[in-house]
Amino acid sequence: MKLPSLKLPTLKLPRRWLKRSLLSVGIVTSFAGLSVQAQPLIVEGALDQDVFQPVLDAFLASNPDIQMDYRDRSTLMADTLARTARPAPDVVISSAMPWQLALSNDGLAQPIDTEETRQWPAWAKWREEVFGFTFEPIVMAYRLDLAAAMKPPMTHQDMLTLLREHQEVLRGRVVTYSPQSSGIGDVLAQQDARYTPKMWDLVSAMGHAYVREATSSKAMLEGLSAGRYWLAYNVLGSYAMVWAQHHPEVIVQVPNDYSLVMMRTALVHRDAQHPVAGKRFVNFLLSKAGQSVMAGDTPLFSLRSDVIGPYTAQRLRDEVGDHLYPIPLDASLLAFVDPLRRAAFLKRWREQMKD
Repeated sequence: MKLPSLKLPTLKLPRRWLKRSLLSVGIVTSFAGLSVQAQPLIVEGALDQDVFQPVLDAFLASNPDIQMDYRDRSTLMADTLARTARPAPDVVISSAMPWQLALSNDGLAQPIDTEETRQWPAWAKWREEVFGFTFEPIVMAYRLDLAAAMKPPMTHQDMLTLLREHQEVLRGRVVTYSPQSSGIGDVLAQQDARYTPKMWDLVSAMGHAYVREATSSKAMLEGLSAGRYWLAYNVLGSYAMVWAQHHPEVIVQVPNDYSLVMMRTALVHRDAQHPVAGKRFVNFLLSKAGQSVMAGDTPLFSLRSDVIGPYTAQRLRDEVGDHLYPIPLDASLLAFVDPLRRAAFLKRWREQMKD
């Protein structure tokens, strides 16, 4: 199933999101008329601010006493700063779910006890400290050039077959996440190893086809539109859908055998200087008001069943079917950041990519 067939409305996101540069970090997002006594809130977020801005605006509109400093980071940078920055950030947001659980496991998060957090699904939270608040499918995306030259892949087996049978044509024209340089890339690669019996065959085929590695979905999508790549594997569907709406040369495909679903997660840092503001923000992300903004004004997909909009988990399930596999927030993820296991995984990845 091609994701654009969902007929989702075009989001009115700022056009600068569709260009090359990321927003500068440390931009202060403030509510008009904010008083000088406003309470600061520092957020380290591995989530593009342009995509997230409608949610930030809605929060600030309902909390005019808070002045937010939202810092747009990579997953690994957000984790590093959560561990080393002094003063510590108030809130950390990331798609690298194991790293977030590890922060909690290492005592760097504090519990949040509200009606919203108590009622949040057990599979989408950890120790009342880490909360998943989006529902984003992992997809493949390709240029129409690929469709003109060969049958586009619809499953992971198709991807393997394509790389083997069209190795020369696809040489250097396929891109995927780097598990070495991207936290979410590492998560997705290790999750594929759980669900795809031929995972290492696929990685070996990637190596023979000189598949490129990127550190963000944006870099992969930009490469597709520029013609550097014909096919992108394991792209965040939330970003890919918006991109395809503005770039008709790009087609998005939800794998028909299984599609991983990742969640952005949020936590309040143990050493937050402004913990009350941080907890209000995380609570808003889980609230019906916050989730309604995600469902209607962003491609991040709301988790709540009582929210209506084009971007909800339920609508995605209705359209795609029963082959969505959400990555749960449970203890199994902690194994992914175990130093020895991760080193062994990355060593094998490098070997297979060079095979």
